[in-house]
Parts: sequence; structure tokens; C-alpha cells
Amino acid sequence: MSSKREDEKLAFLQAQGLGEARRQPLSGDASTRAYERLWPAEGPSLILMDQPPALETRPCPPLASPAEREALGYNALARLAAGRVDAFVAVADWLVAQGLSAPRVIAADAGLGLAVLSDLGDDLFANLIASGTDERLLYMAAIDGLVVLHETLPPTELPTREGGAWPLLDYDQVALKVASDLLVEWLPKLIPELTFSPGDVMVWDELWAPILKVGVAGATVFCHRDYHAENLIWLPDRQGAARVGLLDFQDAVRAHPAWDLSMLLHDARRQVSPELETLALDRYFAARPQLDRGAFMIDFHRLGALNICRILGIFARLVTRDGKPRYRAFMPRLWEYLDRCLADPALGDLRAWFDRHVPMSARH
Repeated sequence: MSSKREDEKLAFLQAQGLGEARRQPLSGDASTRAYERLWPAEGPSLILMDQPPALETRPCPPLASPAEREALGYNALARLAAGRVDAFVAVADWLVAQGLSAPRVIAADAGLGLAVLSDLGDDLFANLIASGTDERLLYMAAIDGLVVLHETLPPTELPTREGGAWPLLDYDQVALKVASDLLVEWLPKLIPELTFSPGDVMVWDELWAPILKVGVAGATVFCHRDYHAENLIWLPDRQGAARVGLLDFQDAVRAHPAWDLSMLLHDARRQVSPELETLALDRYFAARPQLDRGAFMIDFHRLGALNICRILGIFARLVTRDGKPRYRAFMPRLWEYLDRCLADPALGDLRAWFDRHVPMSARH
């Protein structure tokens, strides 16, 4: 950490009366954000979020053309928030207003990329399950949280504390196409024996085209976008869906409801069995009886396959470009999930493409 950044953090904390708080760095992830736990002299612990703005390319302006988004970079193409603190604050405030358990923002400086948050604790779903907590209890609660989000009409923009607005954009054709491109771009760099000819890629794009249309047409609900067991915290003293603490939601968009279900049930970092997937989906459909389950499940498998391919491409990029080999260990699980989705007869042509171009020996 540069001394300048440390000076900025200390000045920010001093302005909040937290300059003397004891600080403990917390483990990070694949992003450019960092977190610290703060212990003030009095009161409960807090969290310092540190997202230096200069480390990310710009987010997507609401009216930007595809060419303009390409010029701005990956965040604009994929409609990611670029780690912006004002995005996190706006989404957090909206989630709390819906009765859900996002961290409360105590103070924030969007220009500096710093915020002080309430501390929801360390009881991540993934950690609790690993220590023996019944995963069914936690996954049913996670489904309850999604039902609240999916039954709430999402706004087109979220008010900021400065009097402006943060756009809640659609997960649109351009962003979904970026998702489908990742695997064919990065998997051969991880597995050199794989080669995709221009013709192979053209067929790939043709196979995904109708699936992208499904995603665009179904972009009707608030989408957390990273809804899985390492971003959910168990808060058993709260009631209903508020028992699920929410983290890492700044990239929220409007998307098809299948997207966050895929993030939860096709979890790269822990195994979700077919039995648990079915149990979770049963609870979801029971809470939303207006849905046509058969039609929705086709969409779930289509967009689930897209999401899994996106993550496989991201992990291949993390390993090959960013020198983070630990992400390769997650990939066999993703291939299992992909096989589960491709077993749907509606995805027969896509399954045939994989059988032709990605042999089983490469799916590890």
C-alpha cells in the first residue's frame, strides 16, 4: 500500500472520529477492493471498504453506444460498476429500504473510494456449511431473499446521498455477448491443445444468439449478480429474508431472474448437489406460483449455461493473465454444472458443440 493511500484512509477515518480505531485487514478476493475491520474505542466493530478509483476502468454511461462502451473498456462493456463506492452506497440503501440486510453505510467518500459500513459479522454461508451447519436451512433462506428481490419492481435508477442517481442498467445484449465471448477467448490460453477456428466461433455465436435474446427479454428483476455462499452472511436473530446478509452487490443490474439463481446454485467455490438444487427451486416456485415452471427451467438451463461459461472464461483469464492459479481448482465443478444444464434437450445443439470442440479430457 502506498503511503499516500494510507494517509488518505487515515484522514478519512479521522474525519469520522475513527482515527484511533484498531484496524485489521480482511482477506480479499479477485477484485481490486480491500477491507479492514475497525474496532472503535466504543461501540460495535465496523468495516472500512477501500476501492481506489484509479484501479478500474470507467463504468458504463446509461446512453453509451456499443462502440463507446468498447472504447471505455471491459467494465463498460459488461456493465460492471467499476468498484464505484457511490454504486455500493446507492444499492445498499435501496436494499435496506426493501427490508433486506445490506450493510448500513455510516460514511462514504465516493471520490476517494472509501466507505465505513456496519459489520454484519463473519458467518458466511460457505463457512457455516463447512463447519457443519445444515446447508438446506441456509439455501432456503437464500431463496427467500431472491423471492423478495424478484417480487419487487426494480427501479431504473437508485438515488444517491449526494442528490443524484446511480443507474440500474439492464443486463443487455452487449453485456451478455461479452459473457459468452469469454470462454472461447480465454480457455485456449489455459489449455493450449484447444483451438477454435473462426468457423467454430461463428457457430458458437449463432448458438448463443437466441439465448442472449431470452436474457434481454427477461431482464425484469433486480439482480445482485454475485449471489452465492461466500457473499451471504447468516443473521439468525433477524426475521424472514432479512436473515440473509448481503455483500458485494455494487454490480447490480436488471436481469432475468434465472441469473441470480444460477449464481447461487452453480457455485464455483462449493458443491451444490442436484438434490439441493431441486429443493431450492421447489421453494422458489412455491413462492412464485405465477411462473410456468417448465418454461422457466429451460431459461434457467440456458442462462445457467451462459453464466457458467462466463465464469469458466473469467477463471481461465485469472490463471493465465493475472497469475492466480488457485482459480483453476474451481473449474472441474463448473464443468459438472455445465453438464447438468446441457442435459436439457433444449440445449442439444450447444451440447454437441462442446462434445465436438472441448473433449472431456479438457474439462478439468
